[in-house]
Amino acid sequence: MPVQNFEKIFQEKIDNEIKIEPKDWMPDAYRKTNIRQISQHAHSEIVGMLPEGNWIGRAPSLKRKAILLAKVQDEAGHGLYLYSACETLGVSREETINDLHSGKAKYSSIFNYPTLTWADIGAIGWLVDGAAIMNQVMLTKTSYGPYARAMVRICKEESFHQRQGFESLLVLSKGTKEQREMCQDAINRWWWPALMMFGPKDSESTNSDQSMKWKIKRKSNDELRQNFVDMIAEQVKVLGMTLPDDKLKWNEERKHYDFGEINWDEFWNVVKGNGPCNKQRLQARKDAWEKGAWVRDAAAAYSGKKDAQNKIKAA
Repeated sequence: MPVQNFEKIFQEKIDNEIKIEPKDWMPDAYRKTNIRQISQHAHSEIVGMLPEGNWIGRAPSLKRKAILLAKVQDEAGHGLYLYSACETLGVSREETINDLHSGKAKYSSIFNYPTLTWADIGAIGWLVDGAAIMNQVMLTKTSYGPYARAMVRICKEESFHQRQGFESLLVLSKGTKEQREMCQDAINRWWWPALMMFGPKDSESTNSDQSMKWKIKRKSNDELRQNFVDMIAEQVKVLGMTLPDDKLKWNEERKHYDFGEINWDEFWNVVKGNGPCNKQRLQARKDAWEKGAWVRDAAAAYSGKKDAQNKIKAA
């Protein structure tokens, strides 16, 4: 059958909301786009453990420590689901991790900022995980089956993460003068990087049009960013805090909030590896991979031994 016929059948499946499964025919570009996006998502979950894990031993109470520990553990699980989904596209986990370590693959730029105070952990939960949910709920309907199914559980757990972040900030917002100032400072520092999480403007997003046609993405970067601003602009009122944007105001005609221009120079600078913590984050992942080699070797040796024993029993 000519390739054109396969492409027609493939697009008809997409148009009819039929999931593409690993053994289905798919264009090479579709496969590569999914590998890039899913692996980047997996890397983001794993690297995202670092700024929060830094505070597990310094959490202000046993309750907060237990919550944060559970959250970081969830993120490790999310990385596992996503690496597994990526493997169904014919790429090994080792390949994807090597791409991260070499700098070929990216992860979300938000994790290249430092967590300076305990309030940052709340801000990450509320703003960073809130932005992630805005994007990830859409991905539960993405056209590639394994990715969509992985996102269902991830979204449920991310919802918990956002609620715990907001609750943590709510406690601080009702605390002492110093606690309220710490809360506002964290919001000020994380607001703009959170908006950058949705990626470049639609006019500068090179992959968006094709991803929308293939229903890998369901909404554009700018649509998702606007929805996020509309949500957070209301929630921040409950905290009694403000967002660091003088241009933020409700537009009755558009039925959306207007907001200021993102510092795109900062965005691209961080994406290119020049953010405050880029080098630290990547080095931490490389060190963890190298120090964990003996565990992987031991697991492989044990698996090989069990396989050999099973073959003897079956003989």
